[in-house]
Amino acid sequence: MAQRYVRIQNSEGQIFYGLLQLSLDVQVLDAPPWLHGEPTDLILKPESYRILAPCSPSKIVAVGKNYSDHAAEMGGEVPKEPLLFLKPPTTVIASEQEIKYPPQSQRVDYEGELALIIGDRAVECTPEEAQTKIWGYTIANDVTARDLQRQDGQWTRAKGFDTFCPLGPWVVRELHPGARLQTFLNDDTKPVQSACINQMVFSPEFLVAYISQVMTLCPGDVVLTGTPMGVGALQLGDKVRVEIEGIGRLENIVVARSPRLQSEGSGEQGIGSGGNIFNP
Repeated sequence: MAQRYVRIQNSEGQIFYGLLQLSLDVQVLDAPPWLHGEPTDLILKPESYRILAPCSPSKIVAVGKNYSDHAAEMGGEVPKEPLLFLKPPTTVIASEQEIKYPPQSQRVDYEGELALIIGDRAVECTPEEAQTKIWGYTIANDVTARDLQRQDGQWTRAKGFDTFCPLGPWVVRELHPGARLQTFLNDDTKPVQSACINQMVFSPEFLVAYISQVMTLCPGDVVLTGTPMGVGALQLGDKVRVEIEGIGRLENIVVARSPRLQSEGSGEQGIGSGGNIFNP
């Protein structure tokens, strides 16, 4: 099994990066792993921490219509260049946290995606250079208020609600180029989305290079690489699970957003150590 890099919070509220062991113990690092964090002597037992989103990005750069079948189901063609948009860091939540369904929307969709974690400052990179800037991989759900996306004509509001970027549960360094991405709803064993990540129109290194021509990517930033065909509506009470071979599973439940949602911070209200994310 690939090494799993996690971000956790202990019972005193301290946040650490670490290596998740098969025993579910976490060996704490002295810095984020993409900033050359080294293992320390501190070991946290499963009952003493909770899993957070695996990073705290300065920005999340996402890509639309990067699978041709999804572009077709959305009634359009694949763009000649990557179609970029931003999600604010306040959209990030951990696996097992709740997706808050906003009262402004009548149609909220799931979008399972592969997420890239940037490990080094990227500015005006070539694709070859960009490959060295991708530190690792995790799973994302680019939750979207579809009716507002269509109504507004641009995507900021539809993509930017708090809790609209579940991320995690951990980061792995290596991923097979033909790994399968699947999304499941509730207890249905048939996926609503299923595609291999090498079916992307624009590859991960091309995306990072392209974005770096526009804006600087910083260590810990996240790039969402697009979703395949099969996006659909979420209902209150739904459990949505995104799985990628070689990484694991990202699972969240949909609840109504209260009128005065208290900010939960970038995944800081992670799950307890007993969550089922350990059984991908």
